[in-house]
Amino acid sequence: MADPELHLNGIDGASGEYLLPPLPPEVVARVAGGERLEKDELAELRARRRAADEAYLGVTAGVDPTKLAESGWGVVFPHDIEADVQEAVRPLLEHRRSEAAAVQPGRYREYVGADGYRPEDRSTTFLARHGVAPGNPADPDRMPYYLLLVGGPERIPYRFQYQLDVSHAVGRIAFETAEGYARYAESVVRSEKEPRPSSSTVFFGTRNPDDRATALSAEHLVTPLAEGLSDRFPDRSFETVIGDQATKANLAAVFHRGAPPAFLFTATHGMAFPPGDPRQAPHQGAPLCQEWPGPLQWRKPIPEDFYLAGEDVGDDAATEGMVAFLFACYGAGTPQHDDFAEALGAPPEIAPHPFLAGLPLRLLGHPRGSALAVVGHVERAWGYSFVWPGIGSQLQVFDSALTELMRGVPVGHAVEYFSDRYAALTTDLEALKEDARFGATPDPLEMSGLWTARNDARNYVLLGDPAVRVAPAPG
Repeated sequence: MADPELHLNGIDGASGEYLLPPLPPEVVARVAGGERLEKDELAELRARRRAADEAYLGVTAGVDPTKLAESGWGVVFPHDIEADVQEAVRPLLEHRRSEAAAVQPGRYREYVGADGYRPEDRSTTFLARHGVAPGNPADPDRMPYYLLLVGGPERIPYRFQYQLDVSHAVGRIAFETAEGYARYAESVVRSEKEPRPSSSTVFFGTRNPDDRATALSAEHLVTPLAEGLSDRFPDRSFETVIGDQATKANLAAVFHRGAPPAFLFTATHGMAFPPGDPRQAPHQGAPLCQEWPGPLQWRKPIPEDFYLAGEDVGDDAATEGMVAFLFACYGAGTPQHDDFAEALGAPPEIAPHPFLAGLPLRLLGHPRGSALAVVGHVERAWGYSFVWPGIGSQLQVFDSALTELMRGVPVGHAVEYFSDRYAALTTDLEALKEDARFGATPDPLEMSGLWTARNDARNYVLLGDPAVRVAPAPG
């Protein structure tokens, strides 16, 4: 890949411009050089990397992460969780208790009240309060490997989820009403007790005119992933919708076919809106489709006809039982503060409060039955997820995670490859920064690449129960 500039996904819906233009490595390197991690967070990431080098993947050796009776399952509530929300998710909790505690009662845990998440908790303080030292693979004798957070990022911050995910398989559910929680819980239980095999798998990727970011994702992400997986899993049906066919109508049609796909992967720009814009909460992160004519032909606000928001998934849609992976800026959610923009002199507050994206919320809380899980990005998504300067496509993380998903591995365990990459890139970046503090001059391209790729890997989050699985193929 000859282009050294950093390209990221994301379009400002109010102006029609890129959220950030392609950036030279020198600019990003200056931002990366001034960042600091908490000592305990860095220690945990270094330990994660050592564990990965020794062939662990999140859980202690000898424990089968695909069996809840061995790996365990737990739920983490905010300390002040509402009683009606607890009651609403009870069917899911009892279902998981029956699986995880079938042999040993301690393999199932509920962290609530004083044992739940407390304001200002870091992952390390939460773990220590429950007798777990940071930096070790998950030991289900001390704390279950699979952990479900209940509540939005204003109740349990994104940073807590990022760091807890270093040692555990973590998912999150959050809805505006207890009814939403109940609907999701009932859908998961129904999907697992009455499974509906499905071979349908859809890969959707835009390639907008004159746009480097979607050209990269179409050529180096969507196409090779779909081709590789279709060769590996001939019992599944793979549909690839790329470029001119990747319209809003065709993406909406995926949810209105009578039966949902078992798995959906999308790679697009994600919509973004400034604070105070009424579209921010419902439309931020929505996939921008092929209707957008590209940056040279369109320099004005983006109309809703160009992107698929949660409200475009109608009440007659079919989403129950599906798993989705949405590669887009803000595809899973938005933080309140943007440290990267602050370093560039832009306003640091990008939203009045952190929130989850509207499309995954709609899929996970659909009135006809919920999707099981959505994997997506908090903050911006970068091309360094899958392309490295001077080398080209680097699909190992995506390919490994999606291969595990197709094999029926629990989603939370399959996406551990992103946590491994986060840990590895963090330790490499910190070593480079330490050299710089002792007088070395780091290569801006290397520094900027490590920093953006690290942030990108960290900010993939799982919305939904981490123990759910992609529906098996028939037969």
